[in-house]
Amino acid sequence: MIDKKLLSILVCPVTKGELEYHPDQQELVCWASGLAYPIRDGIPVMLESEARQLTLEEREQRDKRKR
Repeated sequence: MIDKKLLSILVCPVTKGELEYHPDQQELVCWASGLAYPIRDGIPVMLESEARQLTLEEREQRDKRKR
């Protein structure tokens, strides 16, 4: 679990955009950059080089939810 206060101040280092917490994957997702930042031992790793690129399927699923 990530602290809500911490989540409210963290932004994507690439776009400075909002992050969305995904507890099942232990990731912070930035939809604007298409990157998912890992959370290791409760600590967000906010390095672009450590982030995972979101798949097209993940982006499409989000678009369907937003409709």
